[in-house]
Amino acid sequence: MRQEVYITKNPRKIKKRKGRFDAVAQETSDRQQKIEGLADEIMRLAHDGLLINMRFLDVALSKLKLVCRQQTGAHLFDGATLYYDPVLLLRQYKVSPNYAARLYLHTLLHCIFFHSSGTDKLNRLYWDMATDIAVENTILDINLHLTGLSTDDTLRNRLEILKKQAGGLTAEKIYRHFRVEEPSEKAVEDWHKLCHFDEHIYWDRREELELSQEEWRKVSERIKADLKSFSRDKNNAESIEQNLKEATRERYDYAGFLKKFMVMGESIQVNDDEFDYIYYTYGLDTYGNMPLVEPLEYKDSNKIRDFVIAIDTSASCRGEIVQAFLQKTYNIMQDAESFFTKINVHIIQCDSEVQQDIKITEREEFDRFMEQGKLTGFGSTDFRPVFSYVEKLREDGELAQLKGLLYFTDGYGIYPEQMPDYDVAFVFLNEDENAPKVPSWAIRLVLEEEEIANFEKEKQKG
Repeated sequence: MRQEVYITKNPRKIKKRKGRFDAVAQETSDRQQKIEGLADEIMRLAHDGLLINMRFLDVALSKLKLVCRQQTGAHLFDGATLYYDPVLLLRQYKVSPNYAARLYLHTLLHCIFFHSSGTDKLNRLYWDMATDIAVENTILDINLHLTGLSTDDTLRNRLEILKKQAGGLTAEKIYRHFRVEEPSEKAVEDWHKLCHFDEHIYWDRREELELSQEEWRKVSERIKADLKSFSRDKNNAESIEQNLKEATRERYDYAGFLKKFMVMGESIQVNDDEFDYIYYTYGLDTYGNMPLVEPLEYKDSNKIRDFVIAIDTSASCRGEIVQAFLQKTYNIMQDAESFFTKINVHIIQCDSEVQQDIKITEREEFDRFMEQGKLTGFGSTDFRPVFSYVEKLREDGELAQLKGLLYFTDGYGIYPEQMPDYDVAFVFLNEDENAPKVPSWAIRLVLEEEEIANFEKEKQKG
């Protein structure tokens, strides 16, 4: 016969055990509050130290939000808010009391340089690396005792080498260098150890943030002005000025610019505002197969007829980039009723003299040129032969309705002195501070290499 044993729970023991659990929970809660309180105090001191030493950052310091949040051992930055892990911060502070100010300034510079808005780059890993390196170079350039770390000498040595290789240490230049000279896994690891302070996983959600990019742009413009006012407080902040110049420089809407070259023309198409469909259907109903049609109404539309694209074949850009630029330009012009049915586009290649002129009148001719065409020349650069050649074409009636000329170049060459009576734009691939200034009568456009490369991706999505 089976014997059943019943165990009666002791209410006193249960209550005692629950009391111990509550005590442990309370102790844990108190410990967390203490940790968060210490972390908050550390970040407050870092804020005050930065404000005292760099008065021109006062507005930026007030804009960047700080949120203490325990997480998986990382500091997260979304473009407007720094979510710092208190446990991790205390550990880092124990190793180096300057770490908090370094983290704070690192994140703040990401904001004023608009780094979180560059997430459309083709290689996100390289962009994240480039922004971290640019920020850390700026911090070393400022050279505050408050932000100094034991690894700074090692970082300086690596930055000197990288500066020679990339031609500068803004995020954009570093990124372009990494795109051409891909870093090894070891190099990526080394840069990460030296320059990585915050995670950028939320940068893709930039449009959801409270603080808009336009607001940060105003902050950055204010800092540029304050740097001049507080010249004694600049602390050798040359890198801040360079990065601010890059971040706040005017970006042209390339598609919008091409609209400047449109000319008014009459195309044979029904004007939907004038055509009377009631009149048309009345004729069909009344007289059978006999619609009543008023005289055709034509409407004026913005079209491109005569257009010149000049390519500097001595420019320091690769052939595939030139092709991508031509493809982008042609596609933009062709979209949204920009072309007449028959167009007249001349693609001229020139170094010190005109090497080739390809006339494009329809899509098939352009596609054939893109498949079979090659760059020719590669001598020294002189822009004047193109303008002389175009003027001869105009005199012969070939470009009678010429509205504009685009010149894709690196900018190093001899410019014409006389202003033509049509719009001219010199289009540069990437920013080059050392490039000569274009004539006052010409427009200077700067296209990023990744912007050109991204165009096909945008077309596919659309």
